[in-house]
Amino acid sequence: MKYNVVFQPSGRRGMVVEGISLLQASRDLGADIEGPCGGTGKCGKCKVKIEEGYFEKYSITSQSSNLLPLTEQEKAVLTPDEQLDHYRLACCAIIQGDVLVFVPEQSSQAKQVILESSRGRSANLNPAVKKYYIEMKKATLDDYRDDYMRLKNALIENYSHLKDEFSVDYKVLLTLPNVLRESGWKVTVTLWNERNVIAVEPGRVEEAYGIAVDIGTTTIAAYLCDLNTGMLLKRDSLMNSQVRYGDDVISRISYCMMNEDGLARLHNLIIEDINKLIERMAEAAHVNCENIYELVLVFNTAMHHITLNIDPRYMGSSPFVSVIREPVDIKARELGIKIAEGGNVHCLPVEAGFVGADNVSVLIAEEPYKQDKMMLLIDIGTNGEINLGNRDCIMSTSCATGPALEGAQIKHGMRAAPGAIEGVKIDRHSFEPECKVIGGGVNSSSQTGYIKGICGSGIIDAVACLFKAGIILPDGSFNKKLDIPRLRRSSEGKMEYVLVWAAETSAGQDITITQKDVRAVQLAKAALYAGAKILMQKRDVNKLDGVVLAGAFGSYINKESALLIGMFPDCALENVIAVGNAAGEGARLALLDKDKRLEAKEAASFVKFVETAAEADFQKHFFEAMYFPHAKDSFPHMQNILDGEEK
Repeated sequence: MKYNVVFQPSGRRGMVVEGISLLQASRDLGADIEGPCGGTGKCGKCKVKIEEGYFEKYSITSQSSNLLPLTEQEKAVLTPDEQLDHYRLACCAIIQGDVLVFVPEQSSQAKQVILESSRGRSANLNPAVKKYYIEMKKATLDDYRDDYMRLKNALIENYSHLKDEFSVDYKVLLTLPNVLRESGWKVTVTLWNERNVIAVEPGRVEEAYGIAVDIGTTTIAAYLCDLNTGMLLKRDSLMNSQVRYGDDVISRISYCMMNEDGLARLHNLIIEDINKLIERMAEAAHVNCENIYELVLVFNTAMHHITLNIDPRYMGSSPFVSVIREPVDIKARELGIKIAEGGNVHCLPVEAGFVGADNVSVLIAEEPYKQDKMMLLIDIGTNGEINLGNRDCIMSTSCATGPALEGAQIKHGMRAAPGAIEGVKIDRHSFEPECKVIGGGVNSSSQTGYIKGICGSGIIDAVACLFKAGIILPDGSFNKKLDIPRLRRSSEGKMEYVLVWAAETSAGQDITITQKDVRAVQLAKAALYAGAKILMQKRDVNKLDGVVLAGAFGSYINKESALLIGMFPDCALENVIAVGNAAGEGARLALLDKDKRLEAKEAASFVKFVETAAEADFQKHFFEAMYFPHAKDSFPHMQNILDGEEK
């Protein structure tokens, strides 16, 4: 018997034979779980969690009973709470049915490559959180003002720009009398937006920090900044733990709807991820978490709702309305985020539908509304956002590109981690491939056993090169007239191209590009192209002055390959630029400059959202865009490159 095993967050999955361990299955499928003790059950490094329930995306029912019972070795290593929470040691857990396995970060050998960097725009330093040192006269029988009034008066007397419109955090009131007296009436007051007292500390304290967080569907990136200098002290990232409940936002909305505790579970996971990043960065930068006073969060609309513990179910059906579009400020403690007791969480505004605060954040980072050039700005991810325009008008839309561009839904797909093919070249005469592998350079005999799969940038390169070499035709089908060793029919009778032979892989099986893989890329790129095409028509635009690719995928992708397959309308390659994690950059700018928050609110109102999928001619544009590069539109810039290669 064979059973389905899915490993998250790597996305590796496949059929494995009954009776083998999860550790062996992970090696066979390229999921890479730690096992330094050799699988004896002694080190506890291969700890994994078995997810319970029906997972519609994979059509499996996963449960702990689909493994043989806990062994004595496991009982000795796992705590009682871990045992109740369905944790197992992968080396001891024997497969007897379908399972979805979550591999914690500490148990994974392969660390996900997550883009944290960006163009690093300079920020005007005007944070919402500022500190003020004051010295007060102590209370006497002749001066019996209350403590809080005494503090307010001292602030106004010493800092003339402050107004007598303060409010005070409840937690501050609880400690205020002791802090004032124990400090000899000399304290540092921390104000948020110069009107809310969020901390009072004894003596002169200058440390003030904030964190910008970009919460993506798949990954989370965070940036710890000094609010006094604007300096970026530390950056960190991790996989969004929610991926075990689905690769895309629709899967997670569905999970919230179908499970009574679904929202609470997904909300708690994201808060745990945020706290983990805060703790790691604070420790690395030698910062006290009590001196972190604010977080700025950006996310798509579904992640916005789930992070704030807002029911997202009504976003899952027409007319896809969010609960709130306005920017939101919430006490960090209300969300369970572990920073200063009175710390604030600021969420940038949502634009519309599935176009969330992350798109607004990209806009305030790149500022297309301040330019004359007609720019197409694409943030490519599981849910893609497209912006078109200039200072006169900007239109935006979202499109469901799906997880194929991040390696999911691809037969041998995986997330970007060591061992993943990230770049491909195919000789147009010999039809032989050359693969660039994360952590291993270009594949050769020295890499035997290292290659594990192919990630998003690799699959785009592979499909583009297959098309350029004539191995696949403009409609995406394989060229059956070719008689070459690497082009064959699979055991299911479907055409496929062998990218890497089994002897060179870690799992000992050929890595192939299948017809289904090509179709997944076609669907993703057609969604992007059709969305851009409709926006261009609405703006009466025939050509682009430039294309900006934002996000991790946009930064690692080969822009020539993207243009070759028609991922976006024709544009001179020198005017196609990658800007890194622009959403994270916008969040950082909003953290350091509160005026950027006003700009974000204005941008969200200025941009005109278009539900392109509801347009009458969307299906026509989508179908035409399924072809490589397009059924009708010309690509002169790409043709010039191809003509040059032929010569």
